[in-house]
Amino acid sequence: MSTEPIFLIGARGCGKTTVGQKLALACGFAFVDSDRMLQERAGKSIADIVALEGWDAFRALEAETLRAVTRPASIIATGGGAILAAENRAFMRASGSVFYLQAPVSVLARRLEVSPEEDQRPTLTGKPIDEEVREVLAQREALYREAAHFAVDAARDPDAVVAQILAIALPGAISTTPKKSAPVGQRL
Repeated sequence: MSTEPIFLIGARGCGKTTVGQKLALACGFAFVDSDRMLQERAGKSIADIVALEGWDAFRALEAETLRAVTRPASIIATGGGAILAAENRAFMRASGSVFYLQAPVSVLARRLEVSPEEDQRPTLTGKPIDEEVREVLAQREALYREAAHFAVDAARDPDAVVAQILAIALPGAISTTPKKSAPVGQRL
């Protein structure tokens, strides 16, 4: 069984933390939420870092944290904007398997409205959540695809997403295999 790290990337609300925790349990890996680790290391919330130091300082801390938490046998849920830096995209691709948890704007917006975590994730545009998600996803979609080795349909139940990732990342670890007709698990 491979012990290379597995990186989960995608927009806010795609389920990186939920899927990551379940995936870590399923394969016996450690789980790291890079945003939470960043906040612990900085001693401040993301909102406070951005308000006091700006987005550039936050992105620099994000890159440092990503490198610091990357270890064998770990599942790393990245911040939604971690892919904005070319060096982060290259680092993740070279260091492990990168899965893009892809979901439509409607699903992402609904999830964020139910659980906004406003203190952790400041708004990027100041617009209503569905407009912000649409704009941010349009800006980042190509970067998510560039960074990822695989894309999975994160609009599905988290357990189904975990099964899909396990079938790809750890073949033989589970008996479930992806359906050939499904648009998930495609190699990018």
